[in-house]
Amino acid sequence: MNTLPLWWQNGVIYQIYPKSFQDTTGTGTGDLRGVTSRLDYLQKLGVDAIWLTPFYVSPQVDNGYDVANYTAIDPAYGTLDDFDELVAQAKARGIRIVLDMVLNHTSTEHAWFREALNKESPYRQFYIWRDGEPTTPPNNWQSKFGGNAWQWHAESEQYYLHLYAVEQADLNWENPAVRAELKKVCEFWADRGVDGLRLDVINVISKDQTFPSDTAGDGRRFYTDGPRAHEFLQEMSRDVFTPRNLMTVGEMSSTTLEHCQKYAALDGSELSMTFNFHHLKVDYPGGEKWTLARPDFVALKSLFRHWQQGMHNRAWNALFWCNHDQPRIVSRFGDEGEYRVPAAKMLAMVLHGMQGTPYIYQGEEIGMTNPHFTRITDYRDVESHNMFIERAAQGRDADELLAILASKSRDNSRTPMQWNSGEGGGFTAGEPWIALCDNYREINAEAALADPESVFYAYQQLITLRKSTPVLTWGDYQDLLPEHPSLWCYRRSVAGANPGGRGEPEPRVPALAAGSDERRLADADEQLRGGGEPPCRYDPASV
Repeated sequence: MNTLPLWWQNGVIYQIYPKSFQDTTGTGTGDLRGVTSRLDYLQKLGVDAIWLTPFYVSPQVDNGYDVANYTAIDPAYGTLDDFDELVAQAKARGIRIVLDMVLNHTSTEHAWFREALNKESPYRQFYIWRDGEPTTPPNNWQSKFGGNAWQWHAESEQYYLHLYAVEQADLNWENPAVRAELKKVCEFWADRGVDGLRLDVINVISKDQTFPSDTAGDGRRFYTDGPRAHEFLQEMSRDVFTPRNLMTVGEMSSTTLEHCQKYAALDGSELSMTFNFHHLKVDYPGGEKWTLARPDFVALKSLFRHWQQGMHNRAWNALFWCNHDQPRIVSRFGDEGEYRVPAAKMLAMVLHGMQGTPYIYQGEEIGMTNPHFTRITDYRDVESHNMFIERAAQGRDADELLAILASKSRDNSRTPMQWNSGEGGGFTAGEPWIALCDNYREINAEAALADPESVFYAYQQLITLRKSTPVLTWGDYQDLLPEHPSLWCYRRSVAGANPGGRGEPEPRVPALAAGSDERRLADADEQLRGGGEPPCRYDPASV
């Protein structure tokens, strides 16, 4: 067994959504200087790296995931000099930088796409164009954001593919020139000191080139984990990721364990690790996101068991509860009232006790909640607006749709970081681009730092524990109560010699989803080393 983990194998990564993290200019939009100004806070938390979501030039149709220039910073966020200063200051504090790369599609404002509108341009083949009639698309594939996945271009009398927004045209990865340009983009940022890349929806880059209509779904089976996806990622790894020593994490849409065993194989031939989202669909009855439903707790445990055991000794998991596309986890699987703090600690313990690399989304470490917006005008998210418009047109009740958005919208995680109880929550001196959560006066970083029993310090302790407990890095996973409807109790263990070299037999660590915060993971480990089983304490209001 390897006893010298790579930095990301026993490290923790903190995700920053710059637009909502810290504004230093009074515009109401966060910026790179704002990130730099908060590095001491992140150093105190103890994270090993920060992942920055896109800050490139963009029309902001999809909050930066519609990139118009991969190597230029949007003026709203700052300059390349600001970025270089951020890298320097982060490295001085032992914090690495991970950037978001959106390589499946570009904005339709990108220079490549503008050139591609001309049928005679070599850039035409940078995108996916197909014949059709103005009212008859090439096939029936559906966009992830609603509606058909094809957009008619009248001047050239062809359709282009957009699996996401109309303004996000899919790149043609079959074209070697496209792959060559994307490698240059990765090289550009590696040259500026970046240590890792998060690859957006990277498992949809390869499409079935016959582009068949889907008689049984929305088309995703013809491009998810597509025919050349592994080949393309092996090429990227061979030519860029491995030579530049870049940690890579792939966001995998609707993927399978078998594919992720290849994507994130321990030999590093493709990626370092993968995100999958199956555990965050346990409140999607019948696969339907836009409905109100309680999470299926037993299914949640089963999914983690499936991935923990299936990836062990084969590949590497990225562990997460929250990101910029998901509701706040304490609102979703925990409690927003009396039990918010123990619920947030419980969720942290469960996740950070597993094998893989934990990701903390900004505000998770202080127990931020959903904002519970009550008007459609409160939302900025294109997906949320599309859902509301489409279903309202079908006759659905507006109040019902708003209740669903209050639970499921991506904007639930995009409200500004709550730094203090002052006006603007310490995020901005201006009008924020999206409203703050009303509870920022009670739930904020300043209050958390002043309270030794806060969620913040629980996360800090868990981060420290991972670095000092090799069984958390290398151990296997055993669910002790897989069918229990309200308790989550699992054991991590390493068979044979102790990797720390002290001679103790088979180190084991349990992590408990308990309603009380009295049991620390370290305490449970100590009790097990003494031969006992941990007491499973449970308060039903907190699960």
